[in-house]
Amino acid sequence: MATRIHNKKLSKSSRAWMKEHLDDHFVKQAHKDGYRSRAAYKLLEADEKYGLLKPGMRIVDLGSAPGSWSQLASLKLKSSATLIASDILEMDALPDVQFIQGDFRELEVFEQLMQASSDRPIDLVLSDMAPNTSGHEPTDQARMMGLCELAIDFSLKTLKDDGCLYMKVFHGQGVDDLRGIAQQAFTKIRSFKPAASRARSKETYWLCEGIKDRRVLS
Repeated sequence: MATRIHNKKLSKSSRAWMKEHLDDHFVKQAHKDGYRSRAAYKLLEADEKYGLLKPGMRIVDLGSAPGSWSQLASLKLKSSATLIASDILEMDALPDVQFIQGDFRELEVFEQLMQASSDRPIDLVLSDMAPNTSGHEPTDQARMMGLCELAIDFSLKTLKDDGCLYMKVFHGQGVDDLRGIAQQAFTKIRSFKPAASRARSKETYWLCEGIKDRRVLS
């Protein structure tokens, strides 16, 4: 009875989203495989295609909560890599993952991230960050572009010369300018649409490889 009452309070669009979510193959598979969210497969497929996750790496997962990307890296690499996750939200603990809660733009948090990597350059930065949506598309798109720039900026400050950034991007206003920034900063940019990314979603993922110019956003 409680479920029926709750569903009646949902809007038509919310009920449609809930049905789609519960019927989603990757949601069901995530429950079966024990992943924290379906987003795990967006990294898993990229790893299978590009070989992102390797033993001995130093990896930082930005905007990590609820932790499916860090979870996947932990399951694959275990203690053979240094795994550092960070988010302004809380995240439940994961084996072999050091979680730092806070805004990585703040000096104190940034220093904690670098200390966790023993003040050595990072091999791989992961970013599945996205803004809390307001419903106003231009505002949401601008916020997303801002988060992408932050991920690039962090990567330019922390990655090894041959390191990589794998990040989520929303197509829309500002994406061409963002692409220009990425092309100035990195030697190679690959665009990738994982199967777990819904076809109607405007998200895609960029794999940015090799530092070309660290001064682009300075």
